[in-house]
Amino acid sequence: MNVVNFYDKTKYPSFLRTIPSDDYQSRALAHLVKNFGWTLVGAIKTNNDYGNKGMATFTETAQQLDICLEYCVSFVGTDTPYYIKKIIDIIKASTSKVIVTFVSSGEINVLIHELSKHNLTGYQWVGTESWIIDAQCAEKDTHHILDGAIGLSIPKAHVSGMREFILDVNTLNSSSNEVFTELWETLFTCKFKQSNSSAENQKECTGHENLTGLQNGFTDMSVMPIYYNVYKGVYAVAHALHSILGCNETCNYNVQLDPLTVTNRKWHCGLCHSWSL
Repeated sequence: MNVVNFYDKTKYPSFLRTIPSDDYQSRALAHLVKNFGWTLVGAIKTNNDYGNKGMATFTETAQQLDICLEYCVSFVGTDTPYYIKKIIDIIKASTSKVIVTFVSSGEINVLIHELSKHNLTGYQWVGTESWIIDAQCAEKDTHHILDGAIGLSIPKAHVSGMREFILDVNTLNSSSNEVFTELWETLFTCKFKQSNSSAENQKECTGHENLTGLQNGFTDMSVMPIYYNVYKGVYAVAHALHSILGCNETCNYNVQLDPLTVTNRKWHCGLCHSWSL
């Protein structure tokens, strides 16, 4: 599979990100390892584009910083315990006590579950943002495996009114709103009358269930920094369009818009410096 290189501004001049590329994270992890004086490390990555590309960039930067990789193994969350046992054997046989990971939160949980069976403690874990800030990892009874883990995260942020907006989603309730129906049935393990849900023996949804008491990913405001980057991106585009269309009391919708014009105007608005890396 070919990976699209959005860094090529000759092909994608109007492409801007709402969050920095993982290339920055990969290089930052290498410098983090170097900062602590760790010159020999092991590496575990997800066997997909995220893990492979992220670890490749980390490895390249690590070599430039005179950091050696003793081993680099890959896996996915659906791998068998037998396969993960092979990874554990590699870790046990190594001399390095530092493990750099480029995996998702779901996969680190699978791995840690197996590591706990072998009581594999005493390792320094270095993690990517995808799992190092995941509260569920710390709450599990196997969290002692990760004691002392360090990594990178998105800076904290607050969007005024976001939590209230999320918890007021019940105002979207409509018999014709399939997205709402699916979301509500998933959140409350229920189903509406005449729903396409195939689940049996579930209670009936009323549409008035209370979101306030839920503890799940939907109401988890610890991921607000991710929302905030999207929030800023939307506002950057809105301000750019507002400026281009000359909107005061009315907007000039006859103006011909193109991606480059919008992109350049976003920069002139000064809204992109913190998010379009």
